Amino acid sequence: MSTTTTTTTTTPAAAVLRTETRLFRREPGSLFWILVFPTGLLCILGAIPGFRLDKAGLGGFSVVDLFVPVSVLVSMTLAAVQAMPPVLLAYREAGVLRRLRTTPVQPATLLGAQALLHAGAVVLSSALVVSVGRLAFGTPLPGSWPGYALAYLLALAAVFSIGSLITALSPNTRIGSAVSTVVVFPLLFTAGVWLPVQAMPHLLRDIVDLTPLGGASEAMTEAMAGHFPAGSHLLVTALWVVVVGAVSVRTFRWE
Repeated sequence: MSTTTTTTTTTPAAAVLRTETRLFRREPGSLFWILVFPTGLLCILGAIPGFRLDKAGLGGFSVVDLFVPVSVLVSMTLAAVQAMPPVLLAYREAGVLRRLRTTPVQPATLLGAQALLHAGAVVLSSALVVSVGRLAFGTPLPGSWPGYALAYLLALAAVFSIGSLITALSPNTRIGSAVSTVVVFPLLFTAGVWLPVQAMPHLLRDIVDLTPLGGASEAMTEAMAGHFPAGSHLLVTALWVVVVGAVSVRTFRWE
């Protein structure tokens, strides 16, 4: 009679991800703003009867329809710019990233785990927004899923690049949190939170279209209408990803 013993080996990356997941679940504030607030915002707007009416000036969409991609962009912004930088800055300020450089668990593993967790929360929030919009208010699903997915990924990469740049340039957690708060508001404006991009005056809309979330909002709305997004909107968002991402990589400090 023989006994077989099976040992399970946990890689350092998996161990870090498991630990960070446990800590992430203990942050109800971050989870609320990423997972609950965007859908709550959509429901508040959907409760206003006039916002559920289709309007020719909005491309045949209602205000609620347009706020589905806007709410998705809100979730991305709050996760990448408001929630993630303070966590990484606190790790750097406490010397965690410096100490990890002397272990098999490299600092990049911790950064990757944080990005994966926050991006995963955004994906869950996005699915919730789209589902509630469709079931509760009859908002249309994207007519061009490939175009919507491409615009979504570019927008996600853009806001995480901005969050990474804030982390790279901020000397400490206090300043980083202040910078994040300041940066969030113009990002939310260009995403269309206070006024949908499609309803902005022409000059303002042209300016907003040159921002990462302005271009992404236009691209996602076009995909929702069944059209593959215009190349100009995708290109604007992609350029922000490349430029801001490159600067954040070059300026990032481990300690």
